[in-house]
Amino acid sequence: MLEPDTETQITAIHAAAHKLVLEFAGAASMALFWLHAVPGSSRTILEATDRYAPGSMADLLGQPPEQFVSPETATAMAVAAYRRARRLAEPDVPCLGVGCTAALVTDRARRGDDRVWLAVRDQAGVTTYGLTMSKGLRDRLGEEELVSRLLIRAIAEGCGLDATLPLPLAAGEQVAQARTPMADPIAQLLAGAARAVSVAPDGTLSADAPVHGALLSGSFNPLHAGHERLAQAASATLGMPVAFELPVANADKPPLSYAEIEHRLAQFRWRYPVVLSREPLFVGKANLYPGCVFVVGYDTAERLVEPRYYGGDAGRDAALAHIRAQGCRFLVAGRLDEGMFRTLRDIPMPPQASDLFSELPESAFRVDLSSTAIRAQLAGMPPT
Repeated sequence: MLEPDTETQITAIHAAAHKLVLEFAGAASMALFWLHAVPGSSRTILEATDRYAPGSMADLLGQPPEQFVSPETATAMAVAAYRRARRLAEPDVPCLGVGCTAALVTDRARRGDDRVWLAVRDQAGVTTYGLTMSKGLRDRLGEEELVSRLLIRAIAEGCGLDATLPLPLAAGEQVAQARTPMADPIAQLLAGAARAVSVAPDGTLSADAPVHGALLSGSFNPLHAGHERLAQAASATLGMPVAFELPVANADKPPLSYAEIEHRLAQFRWRYPVVLSREPLFVGKANLYPGCVFVVGYDTAERLVEPRYYGGDAGRDAALAHIRAQGCRFLVAGRLDEGMFRTLRDIPMPPQASDLFSELPESAFRVDLSSTAIRAQLAGMPPT
């Protein structure tokens, strides 16, 4: 049976709107048991993982941490958990990522203090909690209970509640608590507060950072070998790095949700850099990425010079002139179209635009793959 004060605090957590993903390493799994022991945990918990093996922690963080029990590791765990929560939760639901890493009483000789670091990540930042426990004062179960109480308090505070659950601290023990503001660049992008977000292969997010080199834009639903080989061929031809660009807004469709953005970004994790933007059109992209080369396929290049997409020749010429003024240009890859492999040379190019386009030779790149066909295969339907 739970202590009444524990049950009261957890009941309040379950009544809050927040959804949680929890990551444990070394302690506080008792807190998960408590959370499930009080009715309503399905409204609160999205996922929880206990990471004891070093390889499991490396899978979460991308590499083994320099120190397993540290505020930096707890924060990295909480950040990863927060992004996972945003992927699993419904749109517009407040989420928390919770990380706990600890070294408690063990059955083998261990140097160092018995200690714990917790972190809770929300949309605005990270709160860390550190506690060094008096060694030899408690047994393993006693330390586990103390850490679990601290974790429940941290979750309550993350939900905007008063932390009413008392901590049985001994003389000289004190919880070190700190708050670090940390913006959520994807939320900023969706809200219009950021124009673009750069995503490094390790998942690090940067709002409105300068972008250089070449960009391969697409929906990447899914990312496939054709995209990857095109980026590699373009990089070799241009002599510059190529990043992938994923527009979260589309002129004809609703914007991608946070969960869908995270789903598509997961395809690039530990492999390629990605840039997110709200710009579906290349005129807008030229403003965001001046000096960049846009890697496009034959069909996209064909549309880029079609007057009907601009309301006539004058609108098209003005748009292409603006792209040129921003120092941008296009590298065009061929594509199989109605049984013919078509290239830049098959596009009626207005003379005043020819300097903006160069061809990626068929000898450098040809992959006859279609995202539409791949999606149809995955869905078990014949491609249309």
